[in-house]
Amino acid sequence: MAEAEEQESGSLEESTDESEEEESEEEPKLKYERLSNGVTEILQKGAASCMTVHDKFLALGTHYGKVYLLDVQGNITQKFDVVQVFGLYSGEEFHETFDCPIKIIAVHPHFVRSSCKQFVTGGKKLLLFERSWMNRWKSSVLHEGEGNIRNVKWRGHLIAWANNMGVKIFDISSKQRITNVPRDDISLRPDMYPCSLCWKDSVTLIIGWGTSVKICSVKERHASEMRDLPSRYVEIVSQFETEFYISGLAPLCDQLVVLSYVKEVSEKSEREYCARPRLDIIQPLSETCEEISSDALTVRGFQENECRDYHLESSEGESLFYIVSPRDVVVAKERDQDDHIDWLLEKKKYEEALMAAEISQKNIKRHKILDIGLAYINHLVEKGEYDTAARKCQKILGKNATLWEYEVYKFKEIGQLKAISPYLPRGDPVLKPLIYEMILHEFLESDYEGFATLIREWPGDLYNNSVIVQAVRDHLKKDSQNKTLLKTLAELYTYDKNYGNALEIYLTLRHKDVFQLIHKHNLFSSIKDKIVLLMDFDSEKAVDMLLDNEDKISAESQSNTGHYLVTGSLCERQAACMQKKEVTSQERKRGSRSCTSIKKVVEELEDRPELQHVYLHKLFKRDHHKGQRYHEKQISLYAEYDRPNLLPFLRDSTHCPLEKALEICQQRNFVEETVYLLSRMGNSRSALKMIMEELHDVDKAIEFAKEQDDGELWEDLILYSIDKPPFITGLLNNIGTHVDPILLIHRIKEGMEIPNLRDSLVKILQDYNLQILLREGCKKILVADSLSLLKKMHRTQMKGVLVDEENICESCLSPILPSDAAKPFSVVVFHCRHMFHKECLPVPSMNSPAQYCNICSAKNRGPGSAILEMKK
Repeated sequence: MAEAEEQESGSLEESTDESEEEESEEEPKLKYERLSNGVTEILQKGAASCMTVHDKFLALGTHYGKVYLLDVQGNITQKFDVVQVFGLYSGEEFHETFDCPIKIIAVHPHFVRSSCKQFVTGGKKLLLFERSWMNRWKSSVLHEGEGNIRNVKWRGHLIAWANNMGVKIFDISSKQRITNVPRDDISLRPDMYPCSLCWKDSVTLIIGWGTSVKICSVKERHASEMRDLPSRYVEIVSQFETEFYISGLAPLCDQLVVLSYVKEVSEKSEREYCARPRLDIIQPLSETCEEISSDALTVRGFQENECRDYHLESSEGESLFYIVSPRDVVVAKERDQDDHIDWLLEKKKYEEALMAAEISQKNIKRHKILDIGLAYINHLVEKGEYDTAARKCQKILGKNATLWEYEVYKFKEIGQLKAISPYLPRGDPVLKPLIYEMILHEFLESDYEGFATLIREWPGDLYNNSVIVQAVRDHLKKDSQNKTLLKTLAELYTYDKNYGNALEIYLTLRHKDVFQLIHKHNLFSSIKDKIVLLMDFDSEKAVDMLLDNEDKISAESQSNTGHYLVTGSLCERQAACMQKKEVTSQERKRGSRSCTSIKKVVEELEDRPELQHVYLHKLFKRDHHKGQRYHEKQISLYAEYDRPNLLPFLRDSTHCPLEKALEICQQRNFVEETVYLLSRMGNSRSALKMIMEELHDVDKAIEFAKEQDDGELWEDLILYSIDKPPFITGLLNNIGTHVDPILLIHRIKEGMEIPNLRDSLVKILQDYNLQILLREGCKKILVADSLSLLKKMHRTQMKGVLVDEENICESCLSPILPSDAAKPFSVVVFHCRHMFHKECLPVPSMNSPAQYCNICSAKNRGPGSAILEMKK
């Protein structure tokens, strides 16, 4: 619960309640300050009795009957010693002698803005004064006979007042009293515990009396219910009890501000005493209320005050509340965003304060986002949350390089440079190189992995690269085999474009990034003497790289472009010819560089034949002709390191010396390869013999004979198999479509047992029947197709042929039709669409009366016969 303490300067502070020593975590809703200046002077001479509030001025009355007009800061502007009613902004005045003391004057709300026409006074009677048509004042009694009128509030057409018996409401427009709300607790003296009234709006009255609160709503009565009743009635929409005695009420949006008089019992003497008054904000409900906030106020002389001594006045639209006591006037106002941030900072809720400042940066006046942020960073550092503090620097310090450098030095003083390193700006802004070098040295002394991470993540232009390189080399003198430092040094060399040293380190470390480095920085000319190292590291990647970049790994750098100056006198055809020659020249140069590159790689791998084979094998897979000069060498390499690929190589290569290959395969007893080479060299019978004698594989022998399609091979195969029953079975199963099976069956000796003979014979018969069916089917298809094509040809030849002036005689090359259509002419058109003048064709002989197209006959296309003869 927030409270207020009196200070010598007259200001008001919130403090803890005497009953609660721990600070509240709930933020107060209001802030307080004393109305000083002229008010202090007034209250030193007399006690305050009442006060009214306007948006432009304040009016303060004392027990000595004096009335002071004050500005909103509390400075005295005017002073009055007698009761007067007059216009502040006009010359109108009212003078009247009353037969009893005047306790209250209520003026129509428009009085201070325009001419005064109505007001009421309260004493023993409630009098309404109205200006008549003669500009005179006329009084009428609204109420009397129930004791003193103790409170009057006027809003719109409604006047509410309280006397000893209760609260009444009068409707000026209808001149009717519309309700009477009786007092609940008649045990309380009405002069000691007076009624508090306030209008929330023009139809809602709030009544506080003793510990009871009632919210009344003025409503229009339905015409059918009127009869002799007033046109309006009052409904109590909410009623509840409070903990303490009510001294004042004021609305705050849909909530209620309540000033309470508090009595407590001393624990020591068990006597009742006056405690500090409370200002509560509550949320009214239908039969109860919910407390939103509660503040205990230390006003001057609160120990001697009674419930009637306190008053609460409010200024509409500004949420200002004036707490009036005999010796003090305190102003309560809603807390603004600056006050909210003050409270958050006081409670060390820096992150919430920073967020609130960012959201309301246009409205805050006393705080700066940067100041709050810096305080937040300092708070986190004091708590030892270094990583969080460093992370917040990114958002708070932003692009202010000076503040960044200042914070880095602060982290250095507390030995926490590592904490801030991940969050340092790396561009816009860029700090001084010394800052980055300082952090790198810190990591280098204690954390090699962290140092390597920063080198990878930070751009190389943030710091002096040579300084860091030298520092790393100094550390390598102590630990020369440290892989982390070596790799980092290679990265530093790369930043410094010292790619040769970087490549050497990567190869020594067998690091996966070595190929990426070569490609990224085009270091192909630097790897000519490092090919073995690259192959040892990853032969597949190395070979792919070497083959993909052959023109970049040549022994000498050659220009790969040619230029010709073509003068304007050269025609386009000459220019195109020169361009073609240029392209051919470029291709020839590229081929030359490719050969140079292959030669260089093969020479480098001469002492490592297994790697040489890997390179040449991939080269051959890509292009069977590029490495043709090494095909002879590859025979031995395949035989030694990769026999499964030897036979495919022999089949695909057209540059391999067959005699050399045969010699190597025979030496190593490679039967399949030897068989292939013998066959390719034309020695098929030796190849077949080797299959049968060395491999003993009848299926392979049959397959070989099928491939060669040589009758002598089949004869050799039958002769070799005739005394071997398993071979005979294989031949019977497969020979039917190539050789007449009768030839084999006649040669089988009587009495020889042949496995699965019956099945083999059945298969021969089935194959024979299948062949007969296929032949008959093919014959039918052939006849049908021939007939169809013949009919198509006949239809085509029966069609007419267009002859016009554009056609020419194929013999004399003059127009086929005469220019003079009246002249007679004779034209012969062949089915081949060639046309002749009849006189241009040779006269047919007696042996061959038919005529043929001379052109088609000469080209052996098959003679065309005449299809049309045109005469006129």
